[in-house]
Amino acid sequence: MKNPKRLISIALIVIGVISASWSLSRRLFATPLPVEEGSTGEALEAFAAIRPIDAHVHVFKNGPAFQAFLERLHLTLLDIVVVDDTEEYDKKLEPQLKDPLAVVHSSHGHVVLCTTFDPFRFSDADFEAETIKQLNQNFAEGAIAVKVWKNIGMELKTSEGKFVMPDDPKFEPIYRDIAKQGKTLLMHMAEPDLCWKPLDPADPLSEYYKQNPQWYMYNKPDRPSKATILNARDHVLAEYPKLRVVGVHLGSMEMDLDEIARHLDRYPNFAVDTAARMEYLMTAPHDKVRAFLIKYQARVLYGTDLDQEVIKEWEKTYAQDWRFLATDQTIDFDGKKIRGLKLPQPVLRKIYRENAIHWIPGIVK
Repeated sequence: MKNPKRLISIALIVIGVISASWSLSRRLFATPLPVEEGSTGEALEAFAAIRPIDAHVHVFKNGPAFQAFLERLHLTLLDIVVVDDTEEYDKKLEPQLKDPLAVVHSSHGHVVLCTTFDPFRFSDADFEAETIKQLNQNFAEGAIAVKVWKNIGMELKTSEGKFVMPDDPKFEPIYRDIAKQGKTLLMHMAEPDLCWKPLDPADPLSEYYKQNPQWYMYNKPDRPSKATILNARDHVLAEYPKLRVVGVHLGSMEMDLDEIARHLDRYPNFAVDTAARMEYLMTAPHDKVRAFLIKYQARVLYGTDLDQEVIKEWEKTYAQDWRFLATDQTIDFDGKKIRGLKLPQPVLRKIYRENAIHWIPGIVK
C-alpha cells in the first residue's frame, strides 16, 4: 500500500489548485476589466464623479435612453431656448417653451429651463409689460434664467430701421425685473471675429458660416460692427451691477483671453461659459490657457451647446473636454496634437459644477 500521508498531501495540493482557480475565475468575471487609460469610458467615469453641470444645451425631447444617460453621468443640464426667425421651428416662442418644459418635467431633476422672450415684438406698445409678465410666468413654472440672443444687435431693427442694441432703453425694465427676481441673464451678443472677416479654413467655425450665411457679416457692410455690439453689452454690465450675467461662448471674445480677463476684472457681475468654444481654448497657447482658468476659476462655467439626444455625440464631447481640462493626455483634435491642461481638482469642481450653482441659482434642485 502506498504511503497514505503522501496521498493525503497530493490530494490537498490538487484541492488547493482547484479552489484557487475557481476563486480567480470568480474575480475575473465578477469584476469589470479595468478601463484603458485615455479611453472615452475612463474619461466619462471621472467626469460623472464630479456630478457635472452642462450650463448650455438645447434639448427638445427626452426618451428613456437619454434619461438613462443623464442618470448614469449624474448630469444636470441648463436647457436654453431662443427665438430665431431664420429657422422654422424656432420662429415661435410657444413650442420653444412647451417642449423644453416637457423635458424638464420628465427628467427627475436633471434638466432645468432657461427661458427667453420674443424680441420681434420690440416695436409693440406693450412690449416691456408683456415681456415681464411672460418671464414671471416662466419663473413660476420653474425657469431659472433668461437668454438674450445675437439677433439683438445683428438683425433686429426698430420700426424706423435702426438696429436694436442690447442696451436699448426699452430693455431697462426687463433687465431690472430679472435682477429683482434673482434670476440670471445669459447673453449671446455678437459672434466670433471670423464673422466679420474672410472665411479661414483653419478656423473651427468656418463651416458654420458656410451653412448659416444669414449670420455671416463679412458680406453685409450695413450691419453693426462687433465692437459696437459688445460695447452695448458692456454698457448693460455697467448699468445693472446687481444683474448676474453669463456671457455665453466665452463672451464672444474667444480669440483674446486678455480681453476676457479685463472684462472679468472690470465687471464683478460677469462670468463666461465655454459653450461651443472649447476648440479655441484647445488651440490657444497651453500655458496661457491653464493660467487663465486657474486665475479666473470662479468665473468660467462649463457648457457645450449640444442639442437633441445623439448620445454618442454627447459622450464624445464630454470625454474630449474632460481629457483636455483634467488630464495631461495628448488629444487628437482637427489634425493637431493637443496636450491636456491637467487642472487641479478644486478648479475642475468649480468649472464643472460649483460656478453654475453660484452664477445660476436654482440649477440644482
